[in-house]
Amino acid sequence: MYKSLTAQTLHYFSRPHEAPRRTPIAGPAAWRGSDLAASSAWRHPLSPGDLDELDRALATAKASGRPLHALRAADFPLPTLTHRLDAWRREVADGRGFALVQGFPVERWGPDDSAIAFYSLGLHLGIPGAQNRDGDLLGHVRDTGEDPRAVRAYKTASDLSYHCDGADLVGLLCLETARRGGLSRIVSSITVYNALLAEQPELVDRLYEPFLFDTHGDGGVDYIPLHACRYAGGRLRTFWHSDCFRSSHEYERAPAFDPRERAALDAYDEIASRPELHLDMELAKGDAQLLSNHAILHARTAFEDHADPARKRHLLRLWISIESQAPLRERVARLRDRVPLLAALARARIGRAVRGRQRRR
Repeated sequence: MYKSLTAQTLHYFSRPHEAPRRTPIAGPAAWRGSDLAASSAWRHPLSPGDLDELDRALATAKASGRPLHALRAADFPLPTLTHRLDAWRREVADGRGFALVQGFPVERWGPDDSAIAFYSLGLHLGIPGAQNRDGDLLGHVRDTGEDPRAVRAYKTASDLSYHCDGADLVGLLCLETARRGGLSRIVSSITVYNALLAEQPELVDRLYEPFLFDTHGDGGVDYIPLHACRYAGGRLRTFWHSDCFRSSHEYERAPAFDPRERAALDAYDEIASRPELHLDMELAKGDAQLLSNHAILHARTAFEDHADPARKRHLLRLWISIESQAPLRERVARLRDRVPLLAALARARIGRAVRGRQRRR
């Protein structure tokens, strides 16, 4: 079972909202990088018993003969490791917002078996989803050598600014490391919000108003209005992608960048970049990073690759939807929240089609 790009996007952006939060938010997700850098609480090494169970599950999945997209959780049985997977999911979805699982035997498995194992692990965490218009369920994060102006930034060796992906959880499994650089940088969006609230409270309300998001043509539109923050039921959910919020205004017919919008983006980005707030991880071979796209912003430093093509930096990426166990009222609110998103998408598609016809005349 997997979600299409459209279904996953609608699921992720169906975030209930009551009113802006005007007081600081406490809890495990409100962490500071300086407090966690030396901690082992977020590191979860696999035991020899865990590895034996993963090997048996991998053999079962391969024996099923199913292609990757047809695999089921039952094809990758984890009778005793399940309780650890449940704990990692809770930590990501309802706790600190991230976890690092260490020790996957990727060198022994090789890239193909690592892909089967990581995707199958995702089936136990939730529902994997498509990551692009081609329907790819397992992404490959590596420098393709193509013109950086023609491909998405994750296919280059350049740095990636803070962003969230359009799924509840993103997982990265490291197969090869760079020669130099390529650090994974994360920051709590709860902590960033609290700092903005304390320092520039007049900008907080702007986070609850739509920002235009540059889709780069996905979904048949140039840009679509999206809310950065939604707050309901005591939980703040944040979607942040400053580069795409900014580049959306470069389209010919896009509205002008208003000063309040720019001020909110600048202030938020400045806070997120503070060294004492973010946490840097140097992913090693066999490390799997699991992040919440509601409570964590992630970025990457630029890197220099090895000359040997076989040793170039290579990560596998999963996008996972986590089915809500929320009360019926909240689930109904999430469904209701899809209506304006679908309406905005329809208007954007119609507008783009009309402009296309006008240009052809």
